[in-house]
Amino acid sequence: MSLPSATELEAAAAIVYGAMPPTPQFSWPLLNEALGTQAWIKHENHTPTGAFKVRGGLVYLDALAKREPEVRGVIAATRGNHGQSLAFAARRHGLGAHIVVPRGNSVEKNAAMRSLGAQLIEHGDDFQAAREHAQLLARRDGLHLVPSWHRDLVSGVATGWLELFHAQPDLDTVFVPIGQGSGICAALAARQALGLKTRVIGVVSEHALAYQLSFHARQPMEAPVSTELADGLACRMADASSLPPIIELADDIVAVSDEQVARAMRLYYRCTHNLSEGAGAAALAAALLLKNDPRVKGRKLGLPLTGANIDAPLFQRVLDEQPFKSVP
Repeated sequence: MSLPSATELEAAAAIVYGAMPPTPQFSWPLLNEALGTQAWIKHENHTPTGAFKVRGGLVYLDALAKREPEVRGVIAATRGNHGQSLAFAARRHGLGAHIVVPRGNSVEKNAAMRSLGAQLIEHGDDFQAAREHAQLLARRDGLHLVPSWHRDLVSGVATGWLELFHAQPDLDTVFVPIGQGSGICAALAARQALGLKTRVIGVVSEHALAYQLSFHARQPMEAPVSTELADGLACRMADASSLPPIIELADDIVAVSDEQVARAMRLYYRCTHNLSEGAGAAALAAALLLKNDPRVKGRKLGLPLTGANIDAPLFQRVLDEQPFKSVP
């Protein structure tokens, strides 16, 4: 499936800005010191749901309401931010939102989804199991299944990348966390729409390597998930829909450990006093890991802080510098 065009992204922006303002981008001096170069942080932690995905949910459900006005309820699987996005948008359209999460999911993300009116269903031990259960319930109950990756989701998420690229058009390299691929495909779509030469490098968890393996194998691959911290990157199987544009257009995909993510989360808090969830700090973690790489050293960077939705006890572990025992 081809990526959205510039015209589609402009239409998506009109929908997004009907529900929220653009988010800011700042270059923080203390972070620049840590990186040894200039970085611009895109604060997607400042959306109405505290994460970038709300943009995609707004655009997807706007299109769905026009295309299938008879739909009365949607269902999706999530680790949290996708579910909050859909619940937020569904309420604006008077639709029921049924969200499937794996057992042991973030307590505070679950509470946020319920507060937005979602009916929460806990099933399975990981995202893939929750996803398969959502597919079953969609067929059984006649609900519209919202995928984790779709052109409309990408169009919505890309509006944030347009904001960053318009504000800082001379970025040399951007790093993008990869969960199911909407974020990196959105960055690629925005770069393509604006005709920029910015490098787009994906970031996965060292403890959930499916997308990195798939990128190099040029086909969907499966890998075990053991991350304790970056639940937004906890993907066991690469999405076959998102993979083709990533393989074709991404410049590279790198992996970061939970310990490296924890360090980035502490830096965000101490240098900017912004809260970041694990996946939200993955881009910064990758830039720190590669600070002496030619793609980073002396380059102007774009780093999305993609979300701030983390349970307080887990963030306390990060601040206390308690070790994470995740294994690749």
